[in-house]
Amino acid sequence: MFSQMFLPLVFALGSVLTYASPTQPLQDRSYHVERDGTKYVVFDHAQTGARMEFVNNSGICETTPGVNQYSGYLSVGDNMNMWFWFFEARNNASSAPLVAWFNGGPGCSSMIGLFQENGPCQFYNGSSEPSINPYSFNEYANMIYIDQPIGTGFSYGTDTVDSAASAAPFVWKLLQAFYTQFPQYESRDFGLFTESYGGMYGPAFTSYFESQNAAGAGENVKLVALGINNGWLDSIYAYKAQIDFLYNNTWRNIIDESTYNSLTDSYNSDCLPALQQCQKSNSDTDCSAALNTCGQEIEDPLQQAGDFDVYDVRSGSNDPNPPATYSTYLTQSSVTSKIGAKVQYQECPEAPYDKFATTGDDSRTYLENLSTVVQSGVQTLIWAGDADWICNWYGVLDAANAIEYDGQDEFKSKALSPYTVNGVHKGDYKSVGSLSFLRAFAAGHEVPYYQPELALQVFIQTMQKKAISST
Repeated sequence: MFSQMFLPLVFALGSVLTYASPTQPLQDRSYHVERDGTKYVVFDHAQTGARMEFVNNSGICETTPGVNQYSGYLSVGDNMNMWFWFFEARNNASSAPLVAWFNGGPGCSSMIGLFQENGPCQFYNGSSEPSINPYSFNEYANMIYIDQPIGTGFSYGTDTVDSAASAAPFVWKLLQAFYTQFPQYESRDFGLFTESYGGMYGPAFTSYFESQNAAGAGENVKLVALGINNGWLDSIYAYKAQIDFLYNNTWRNIIDESTYNSLTDSYNSDCLPALQQCQKSNSDTDCSAALNTCGQEIEDPLQQAGDFDVYDVRSGSNDPNPPATYSTYLTQSSVTSKIGAKVQYQECPEAPYDKFATTGDDSRTYLENLSTVVQSGVQTLIWAGDADWICNWYGVLDAANAIEYDGQDEFKSKALSPYTVNGVHKGDYKSVGSLSFLRAFAAGHEVPYYQPELALQVFIQTMQKKAISST
């Protein structure tokens, strides 16, 4: 349903990454191995029973002198191998915060964000080789891109995850092993940025991290910031907004009044009651039924209503942006061997998404989790490109207004104001306390691709634990 979700791909298993079993000595240990000509650092993490296996400084993507990178796997369970790619900050790496990036799907690779949005390199002007991205988020922060759940991107093995909530413990486990292998990051400010189905991931992950911190379950995750770009935050707002946006938006009105009225009636009579029942019972049966009802009666008819790109309504279905060059690049054996990848890259395989569909997870709401995070003082940025349809800014703003915290009434009633980057009007925004909302002008689903300068500015401001503000 979400970011690059409509691409059925075949998941190819490669060699199995070994993991630390309960019978192995309960002590951290680090050593080196070489497999198929690739040299790995191996680290066994005693507390979680996990094994991390990664390549030092592959030379791929980030070519800034003196900036380190690590790429490889963490075993988060028996034959459950989660891919990560870490890039050191280009500036002040020894004191810069740590930020994790997650793409959506569910089941879409975070290599999308790395190569198409906010990572150290992008493919410019039709080139088949990447070049340095001057607006990369690692200009400011140490960045780790994570492919989850298992079966997504370069991750492989057994996938047991069927909801955002069930995904959270595995991500926490990866961070625990990462902190132990790289203790210099333990006390750093930590931020989580995500998009699309990240509207579910972000609240589920951050609220889980905070609960683990409160329980003293492992190394403290010093959460200071959460960013959600074009997020599916609550299906009740999102499906209604899909109808409204196609009828009346800045770029292209795609449905007529008759279609609008018909689909609004369907939403009110069938989709909305099903979603309300799901969110009341939280049962897989009710939530799956809601997913099917709203998909068949709202989302499917809307997608068939005209020729438009669901991620950027300004263009037809053949819109080439952002370029998909990176996915071909990641199939090259010369690249995968350097970065330590063990399986064929799969951008958005269907299998992980299908597991979420069986529980109807996208019909649930994680707004209560999100409210808890905002209430705790975590600086939270909810932002959206105004040309995206699938998770459009109408529904994103409605959901942001529903976040419960001390400043909710003021936030909800506050009008949007111009947001500028070096004096140029790039969007509209509002901020109250620890919550900011931004509508980014002339941007599709992947905002950092369309508005890189704006994206870096709001990223830095949020990671500095500030409400966003114009420059």
